Amino acid sequence: MAQHKITVQVNGCGLTLTNLGKVLYPEDGFTKGEVLDYYQRVSPVLLPHIRGRPMTIKRYPEGVDSQSFFQKHAPAHPDWVRTEQVKSNGSRSRDPGSTITYLVIDDLPTLIWAANLAALELHVPMWRFPRGIDEDPMPDLMVFDLDPGLPATVVECCRVAEALRPMLESAGLRSLAKTSGGKGLQLYAPVSGITAEQASDRARSFAQALEQERPDLVVSRMTRSLRDGKVLIDWSQNNGSKTTIAPYSLRARTYPTVSTPVTWDEVAACREPGDLFFTAPDVVARVADQGDLFAPLLAR
Repeated sequence: MAQHKITVQVNGCGLTLTNLGKVLYPEDGFTKGEVLDYYQRVSPVLLPHIRGRPMTIKRYPEGVDSQSFFQKHAPAHPDWVRTEQVKSNGSRSRDPGSTITYLVIDDLPTLIWAANLAALELHVPMWRFPRGIDEDPMPDLMVFDLDPGLPATVVECCRVAEALRPMLESAGLRSLAKTSGGKGLQLYAPVSGITAEQASDRARSFAQALEQERPDLVVSRMTRSLRDGKVLIDWSQNNGSKTTIAPYSLRARTYPTVSTPVTWDEVAACREPGDLFFTAPDVVARVADQGDLFAPLLAR
């Protein structure tokens, strides 16, 4: 069957969009066209958070119930799509010292082009370009990924976030929260003048301190046997080679959930997982009503 294609202009850039009626979230019926519409609608609040960051996309060409793949190396692209090279220093690199040509999503045409590739999930590190190909990354954000071990849920993550927040504030770090779009919660705080390694060390010290204070609820080590009913504070996401789901990115779950910025009042009020469950239509409405709750992270 021939693919259905339409040609559009997005801010002066020509794009061919394909298979807009394909259902990418079978349980919900959410189509590729609706994915593109979502990303267009939230682009004013999404783009400032990913602009200038090397992008790893997670693609689901046949939908969330079918095979997916992470893509670090930029796929074939129009000449107006920005790319940047970074030396690969990750521990999993098969060829240490090689370079990765990353996609950088700075504008709406590139965002829509990527979404048309069924790049449902957008993953970025805590640092931005400019950066020399060999330079150590200098993060502008510190992140704490709160990951619950069953039977714990996002509710327990909220209690951990409330305990972690004053610890960060006492160190001059003003944090904001967002859902992971899955089962967890993430805290972000602006930083400057430190390396990614230093950010990881600082984040680990906070995680270990809270683990000592609340051993009934918190674990700072990855060991799965330690995590049942507790919340892992994953500090390792501050590593310059690691990425975290971007604010306002879709997630490839049963429903088109979104990694959604939330208020501290919402964190405090969370008593069941559904309290912090947001799908794409929910987030479009939230942004129209509240604007970008993560905007303070950009004010510097």
